Amino acid sequence: MLAAPRGFCAGVDRAVLIVEKALAQYGPPVYVRHEIVHNRHVVEGLEAKGAVFVEELSEVPADAPVIFSAHGVPKSVPEEADRRRLTWLDATCPLVSKVHLEAQRHHENGAHILLIGHAGHPEVIGTMGQLPDGAIELIETVGDAENISPSATRNLAYLTQTTLSVDDTAEMIAVLQKRFPHIQAPHKEDICYATTNRQAAVKALAEQVDALYVIGAPNSSNSLRLVEVGQRAGCAVSELVSGQEILDVRALENVKILGITAGASAPEELVQNVITQLQQTFECAVTELAVTRENVEFKLPKALRNTGAEA
Repeated sequence: MLAAPRGFCAGVDRAVLIVEKALAQYGPPVYVRHEIVHNRHVVEGLEAKGAVFVEELSEVPADAPVIFSAHGVPKSVPEEADRRRLTWLDATCPLVSKVHLEAQRHHENGAHILLIGHAGHPEVIGTMGQLPDGAIELIETVGDAENISPSATRNLAYLTQTTLSVDDTAEMIAVLQKRFPHIQAPHKEDICYATTNRQAAVKALAEQVDALYVIGAPNSSNSLRLVEVGQRAGCAVSELVSGQEILDVRALENVKILGITAGASAPEELVQNVITQLQQTFECAVTELAVTRENVEFKLPKALRNTGAEA
């Protein structure tokens, strides 16, 4: 039973298309700072077309174009690219850019900002890097929310990473709002539509299946959250699989209904690869459980729109 929606979201679609169109427009190599999205299958496919993935701008030659990943980057990164006069394109998901703008607005209004997210995640690093050190404090757990002592409590705001567990985040927000009744919330929910939809689909799926495969990468926040959501929704056997490995089908011998979903950075071909493997061992009937349909599209950067592939 396949969850819907699953797999690529509009932000990932846009980011991958930016790399492909940059390769067509500039010719290889095109450099990408950090994995464009957290999926090795996607990264390796782009590498085969001429993309070169690096961790820092210092690894990018002066005459080569560079793309910033979908997770967003600190302000210091485009500033450094401008200093070096590099040709750069920003593949930051527009919904992450929305969080950056919110952070800037709160800062300009004198608010101290609490960011709910995971330390070390590229999106969190990028969001915290929009403002001077100390302007944003990170909250990772309910315990953090219960114990944090911000320097200002009357002019306080919170933001969230876009790929978090909806339920976990709601619990932390509830603690903050109880402790700091005047805390300012985002004008619109920061957790993105794709994260919310995929988690809702997994909750619905978990009620009907004996086991759940989440196709995604171990460094993909939204994929890991889907595993957790499945387990909490009652499907104890919820596992992360890459979609590229050979599956241990023996573990499924007593499973009558297997649920399958994919994180927002996992392409549909990996879903089909898993189904093909299962069909080689079992008699499978494939059905889909849809909680909603998505039709979101994001535009490409202006520099690439003349390629005739504007999203």
